[in-house]
Amino acid sequence: MGLRGILVVFACVFLLLGGARASAGAAPEPRGTASGPRVRVELLSEVTSFTPGQTFWVGLHQRISPGWHTYWMNPGDSGEPPRIEWALPSGFTAGEIAWPFPGTIPAGPAMTYGYSGEVVLPIPVTSTSTLGRGKRVTLRGRASWLVCEQMCIPEEAPIALTLAVARGAPAPDPRGAPLIAAARRNVPTPSPWAASFVAASATIRFTVEAPRLMADRITDAWFYPAQWGAIELTAPQRVRVDSGGIRLDVARGPLRDAATAPIEGVLVVAERLDGGVARHAFSMTAQPVRVGSPRDLSSAALLEALVLALAGGLVLNLMPCVMPVLSVKALGFVHHSRNRPAQLRAHGLAYGAGVLVSFAIVAGALIALRAGGEELGWGFQLQSSAFVTLLAWLFFAVALALSGVIVVSSRLTGVGQAFAARSDYVGSFAAGALATVAATPCTAPFMGAAVGFAVTQPWPIALIVFEALGLGLALPYLVLTFVPVWSRLLPKPGPWTARLQQLLAFPLYATAAWLIWVVSQQTGPHGVAAALAGLVLIAFAAWLHRALGGVRALWRRTATWAVAGLLPLMIVGSAALAPLGAGTRPQAPEAPTEGRVGWEPFSPERLVALRASGKPVFVNFTAAWCVTCLVNERVALRSPAVADALAKKGVAALKADWTNRDPAIGRVLGSLGRRGVPLYVLYPAGGAAPTLLPQILTEGAVIDALDKI
Repeated sequence: MGLRGILVVFACVFLLLGGARASAGAAPEPRGTASGPRVRVELLSEVTSFTPGQTFWVGLHQRISPGWHTYWMNPGDSGEPPRIEWALPSGFTAGEIAWPFPGTIPAGPAMTYGYSGEVVLPIPVTSTSTLGRGKRVTLRGRASWLVCEQMCIPEEAPIALTLAVARGAPAPDPRGAPLIAAARRNVPTPSPWAASFVAASATIRFTVEAPRLMADRITDAWFYPAQWGAIELTAPQRVRVDSGGIRLDVARGPLRDAATAPIEGVLVVAERLDGGVARHAFSMTAQPVRVGSPRDLSSAALLEALVLALAGGLVLNLMPCVMPVLSVKALGFVHHSRNRPAQLRAHGLAYGAGVLVSFAIVAGALIALRAGGEELGWGFQLQSSAFVTLLAWLFFAVALALSGVIVVSSRLTGVGQAFAARSDYVGSFAAGALATVAATPCTAPFMGAAVGFAVTQPWPIALIVFEALGLGLALPYLVLTFVPVWSRLLPKPGPWTARLQQLLAFPLYATAAWLIWVVSQQTGPHGVAAALAGLVLIAFAAWLHRALGGVRALWRRTATWAVAGLLPLMIVGSAALAPLGAGTRPQAPEAPTEGRVGWEPFSPERLVALRASGKPVFVNFTAAWCVTCLVNERVALRSPAVADALAKKGVAALKADWTNRDPAIGRVLGSLGRRGVPLYVLYPAGGAAPTLLPQILTEGAVIDALDKI
């Protein structure tokens, strides 16, 4: 249902305040009541007879009770358009409804599009060419619609129309023909003008290039979008008409991604004539003007995103997922501290290059997948348990190397001791790559807004923002290597570094154990069994390599790689036993206990229902692989004081678990301008705009936000 569903429910609640019961309008009224149906329908035709193979027009004629209304193809913030289920004779086909342009119908805090009084909805029908002349055929169907006033009622009725096969020229219907013709005149015609739009953070500006438009005769214009979400329907539309065309400014809608693709809709233009005002409707598709182009890109917006990304990358160095790798790299810095300044700078550049290249790969994959329609965000690769398993194996192998179990030869680089003891630059590059991989489970302050901006931009701009994030991650080490005075403060390498190196293996062992736990949350016991079997094989391969020390090097390496080659089979086996990264584990609500919050599983429908009931809602967007999320839950969300504050305010708590891929959660994150977790959203009662809490939570920050609702 999404955010549109939220507004649907709010509109209905507003209408129900007139005195109807909460459940009123959920089912059609029984036939035979004193009030009867609010809409009377019949099927009209523009002809009384037709020739075989002819296409002619019929119309669903709605006569709507005073004060009530039905809906257009895009009903707006609430409602449903009329539908027809046809049961036509063999060989007959019915096309789609040709929608006359609608009117605006305010509905409390929402805006709807529809019809009141009387309307005819034209439909083209094509007959079969095998009919004999003089025969009669009956077109049948069942029409359904939603009609609203202070309450909304679904109604339906059978429709039927009998026509003759003409012996000569088709005969027009004296009643249906003029009504259908009038309705078709209100059906939008294709626009003769090019249309485009520029989407800013809060507004959208449409431009209709109509150089020969008689601007002095245009009194008004209004744009009706064909789909919900791109523009704010309740906002005023500011129109400016000049010799170059029409410019229309409107507030940007809640679905921010909807403003990155072409926007279809109907432009209704009011023209002053001698006899009054005539309205002309044009169907048009406005093409987005990419803000990435030099003339349209807001330098301030891009600069803000780059600053946020750089700051987020800097803070990312302090996140718990990155610290184990950086501590190992710090040990490597001790080893390199006695090198010449030029060599030290080269190591810093190699490390920075490893970070930036890895960020480019991750960002490129994210941009490509999103272009293909996937609802993904930062850390998307960790939604695959296969990737998480491989990452656990990598950290385990690096830890074994630091423990001295694996000795990396001079021709093997990029893992293990290369991070701490190698003097070549490939090891520094690989350390940067591993730091990037380790950073993906974490989200730092400032990152959310920067990533949310990046994924809505053309790929060159998105890549620049992601590289700024990587530069922030690499910057502290670059500064250390380019300012030699810092190296003089470091202790000299000695036997103590070997002990420290072995000690630093244990945070990596802990990281591998945590990643196995993440696999258990994604796939259950089968995936864990495959991951643990892989750890055993890695350990066995390391032992085999050492145990065969007296054997020829070729045979020793062959035996070791033969064992390591079994690791891909573990991935294949686990894929056969349990779907990796697909679907979401069933979640049971967490029962509240003393000092704890009772979290319900999140769904857009549940969010809509809770808000419609008037309850404030707190949503925790989280994932098992997100270290920042787990820390925030431990520090703030499981606090007895926070539990008391939630209970005191009557706030419902929902947990949106993005451990596995979930497009519904991805769409809601995108509508809030974010593309990753953690995200904490507080929806006040009464339909007010939601509040986004900081990405690094404290007990006080949550309680302060709750006190303001």
